[in-house]
Amino acid sequence: MSLRLLLGIFVAALILPSVAPAQSQQREDEIVASLAGGRVIVQVAKDDVMIVAAIDQPVESNSVPPRLMQLDGTHVGIVMGATEWRSPADPQPVRLDRGLQGITGGPDQHYQDYPDAAARDLETIGIAFLEKLRPLVSQLHHKLDIRPDEPLFEVVIVGSAPNYGPEVWQVEYRIEQEQVAARGEYWQTRILRPRFTQLYPPEGGKRAPHTIVEARYPPESAASPNPKRNDEPPLVALIQGADPRIARLRSSDPRFAKVLDLIDHGQAQRASATDSTDFMQAVLPLIAGGNQFFLGTIEEQRGFDWVIPPAEPVQKTDDKNSGPYKPSLRRKPTPP
Repeated sequence: MSLRLLLGIFVAALILPSVAPAQSQQREDEIVASLAGGRVIVQVAKDDVMIVAAIDQPVESNSVPPRLMQLDGTHVGIVMGATEWRSPADPQPVRLDRGLQGITGGPDQHYQDYPDAAARDLETIGIAFLEKLRPLVSQLHHKLDIRPDEPLFEVVIVGSAPNYGPEVWQVEYRIEQEQVAARGEYWQTRILRPRFTQLYPPEGGKRAPHTIVEARYPPESAASPNPKRNDEPPLVALIQGADPRIARLRSSDPRFAKVLDLIDHGQAQRASATDSTDFMQAVLPLIAGGNQFFLGTIEEQRGFDWVIPPAEPVQKTDDKNSGPYKPSLRRKPTPP
């Protein structure tokens, strides 16, 4: 069963009539998760301005869109996967894009030996989501047909910090299940520590090609056919493959041609931030397949600004401690 059917596993309508009444009642009371499918696209342009876009790619009829949240003054997170949870006992959903603002102010010493984090502040963000997911995931008692390497939830962290610069991280959360034999088809589910993948800057330092980076949920290997899903190749692949839509944009504006040439040659960080933002604003409707999208920019001194806000309202950050400076999400780079 694919991730597209993951929500169906949670729904009481799939319970067989032969299930015992007590088990049936328990399953009807089980928590329900709504999946956010989509893709996040990031370009780092001249002067370390970051252009951040996300496209909604529904994986179910009741999917929710990818959502952006402010983590601190210069970092945002785009959440995908099981981002919204509902319990029959509580009419208000639990949304993972809310309630975590300003969490990089300092590490929790209880987790100082956490082995998988690339840096202490990244660890703090990862643990904050982990602690919010743990009580929700523990309420899942059905067997989920999901591969061990497929994440249930992920957050793409995008930001810029003094003395380091732009950085993009993909943080994925997987689950583990164990059957309780004494209770029939009853499974204990627990969330595992997050897996951190650095998307930007590229390995190899300044000599490595700098281009557009992209993250998707669900992963391409886990996606199943869906008429509402947009299976466009990554944007950089369209650029390098001379896609006709990209070719038309190239010929329509010399500024776009220059941006595309720099991206194509692995020098996206040298492209004008204004021209790159305008190009992204022009190309998103062409690759979104009719789905909704949003677009914004991040600058070290100004923080995050919307260019095209999402269709649904965004909860504002009310964090007095979220100043323009926060530590980098990773260790200092090794000089090439």
